[in-house]
Amino acid sequence: MSKQSVSKSGIPLNPITFVRKYDELWRRMLFLIGALIVYRLGSHVPVPGINPVALADFFDAGKDTFLGMFNMFSGGALERMSIMALGIMPYISASIVVQMMSAVVPSLEALKKEGETGRRTLSKYTRQGTLALAFVQAVGMSAGLIAGGLTLSSGLSFYIPAVTSLVAGSMFLMWLGEQITERGIGNGISMLIFAGIIASAPNMISGALASGSGSGRDLLVLLIFAVLGVAVTAGIVYMERAQRRVPVNYAQKLQEGRKIYAQQQAHLPLKLNMAGVIPAIFASSLLMLPASLGQFSGASENPSTIQVILQNISLVLQFGSPLYLLVFGVLIIFFCYFYTALMFNPKEVAENLKRSGAYIPGIRPGQQTKRYLDFVLNRLTFIGAMYMTVICLMPMVIQSAFGMPLPLGGASLLIMVVVLMDFIAQVQAHIMTHQYHDQTLIKSSR
Repeated sequence: MSKQSVSKSGIPLNPITFVRKYDELWRRMLFLIGALIVYRLGSHVPVPGINPVALADFFDAGKDTFLGMFNMFSGGALERMSIMALGIMPYISASIVVQMMSAVVPSLEALKKEGETGRRTLSKYTRQGTLALAFVQAVGMSAGLIAGGLTLSSGLSFYIPAVTSLVAGSMFLMWLGEQITERGIGNGISMLIFAGIIASAPNMISGALASGSGSGRDLLVLLIFAVLGVAVTAGIVYMERAQRRVPVNYAQKLQEGRKIYAQQQAHLPLKLNMAGVIPAIFASSLLMLPASLGQFSGASENPSTIQVILQNISLVLQFGSPLYLLVFGVLIIFFCYFYTALMFNPKEVAENLKRSGAYIPGIRPGQQTKRYLDFVLNRLTFIGAMYMTVICLMPMVIQSAFGMPLPLGGASLLIMVVVLMDFIAQVQAHIMTHQYHDQTLIKSSR
């Protein structure tokens, strides 16, 4: 039998051989592509009873506000007022509530320690919260559409089909994201957000180029923005790969037959940005909700008290204003610390190291190890929070200084780069796992 030609990394050079060898990877890849196609098709199905002309005029007037950012995260579904206009924001908001409650409610905290059973129970609570939030947001959005004169009818004849379709679209996206996580590649919710940003990017870039075609100064500013975007992307890749390796030694010596080996040495990798893109997504979703509802209710001639409150919130937290930048930065820092605390528990890590006979050189096991890990983690989280805050706020500050719209914001660029890095890492992990399995079979057959 002839040998197959392979690259230095062990990957077959023949495409047919590659597909056959990594059939599971290709099945996951095809499922991901199919799910994203379904998502994009669904974002073009409109909600019944919408006036398309009035809706287009409304979004043209509010493209530089919260609606523009919300529309970008939904991949244009909000601008078309499709059944997926709510996007995955209800799911993200429900996840925030469940995770925060699990940190303060003893019964929910106990569920986190029950393994797969507890995770399923928390997921059930998250789905129920998503349904409730999607219903509330759908009712509020429908009321805002009617108040703004963006519908062809009013009353129950519009509320029932509109609310039903919006809630169904949001729940379908939640289910689709879970299916991508389980049967595809990467985190499903992050991949849906990534697909929405990619779908909106061409229109945003063309709009920025059109706005900069008037003078040489505008073209120079756009060129500076492009160079800055490349530099920021390189900085994001560097910071996301940065980690602090805490040395760990094992007291026990290994003995195989008559041979005794020296103590094992390893390290505990602590990422600089352990929270990933979650703080940026959470902070954006919390700021979008009240201001977006205020934008929808802003066109009403006789606004109610709730509509007036929402309009005032929208004016105070105007996109790019100093107060908006301050609140956005504070929320990012808060969620960096909060999500890192959920993902990494120094007390549990210290106890696990002590039970396995491991210790950090120069640090006594137990309480002192926990304090040391707390100290290291706080320093890393502070640096990671500052980095994420600068990345997310810097484009807004530059946009305000030059008075030109940027094609992509800092949060969007951060999400795109991190999600793409995670996708590449998971593909490489699937390939390495398959190669390791093949090598094990070869050794066992000899």
